[in-house]
Amino acid sequence: MTRSAAEKRTAFHKLHESGCFVIPNPWDVGSAKALQGMGFKALASTSAGFAWSIGKADNRITLDDICGHLSDLCGAVDLPVNADFENGFAVEPDGVAANVSRAAATGVAGLSIEDSTGDKAKPLYDKTLAVERIRAARRAIDADKSNVLLVGRCEAFLWGMPDLKLTIDRLQAYAEAGADCLYAPGLKSKEDIAAAVKAIAPKPFNLLIGSPGLSVAEAADLGVRRISVGGALARTAWGGFLRAAKEIAEQGSFAGLGTGHPGGELNKMFSS
Repeated sequence: MTRSAAEKRTAFHKLHESGCFVIPNPWDVGSAKALQGMGFKALASTSAGFAWSIGKADNRITLDDICGHLSDLCGAVDLPVNADFENGFAVEPDGVAANVSRAAATGVAGLSIEDSTGDKAKPLYDKTLAVERIRAARRAIDADKSNVLLVGRCEAFLWGMPDLKLTIDRLQAYAEAGADCLYAPGLKSKEDIAAAVKAIAPKPFNLLIGSPGLSVAEAADLGVRRISVGGALARTAWGGFLRAAKEIAEQGSFAGLGTGHPGGELNKMFSS
C-alpha cells in the first residue's frame, strides 16, 4: 500500500482523536523503515539524531538540511511523519510561516514549532512573539490547505526553567493560537504531566520519554495522547557503536562486536 501525503495526514489526525500511541523517532531512512516494520502507526523525526548522523551538533542543521531529510523520510515509509522543525528556522512570524510552507511540501503529516531561542541568557521567546509564531504557522498551513498537524512546544523545562505554571500558560496560549497538539518536553512527574494534560484538554498532549520511567500504559492512564522518544533511540545506537569502537581503539579487543545484530536479518528486513 502506498498512501498519498493527504491520506497520511488524515490518518495522523485520526490517531490524535482517542487513545495513546507511540511515535518513535528515526534518524535516517534505515531506522525509519525498521520502525515501520515493527508496526508503529506514525513516526517523528529527531533534529538531534539527524544532526549527529551528518556530523553536526543539535540545533546546527540548516533549513535545506532538514527539508531534504524530511523528504527522504516521507518518501521511504508509508506512515505519517511528524517533523521536529526546531524553532521554524526563523525568528519573525513571517519567516516561520514561509518555512512551514516549505516543510509541508516535503510530505510531512505534522510539524512542531518550539519557543526556545537557543540563547541561555534568554532561553524563550517573549510570550507575545511565541504566540504570533504559532499563529503564523497556523495561517501558513491553512493557506496551503495542507492539513498538516501543528504542534506547539514549550521548552521551558529543557532550558532550566521548570515552571509548570509558565509552561501551562504558554501551552494554552499556543492552543488558542491554532496548535492542534501541545508538547512540553522535560515534564517527568505524574502530577505535572496530569496537570498539563488537564489544562490543554480536549487538545492532545505529547509526552517525551527519553529514559526509563513511565510505561505506555501509565502514560495513557494520565491522559497522554502520544509519546515520542526524541533523540533517545539515536543515542542508544550511538552508545553501542562508541562502546565497541572505543574497545578496539583503547584495548585492541573486538569483544564488543559480538553484540551486533546479524547482517542476514538486517538484509532480510530491508529486502522488501
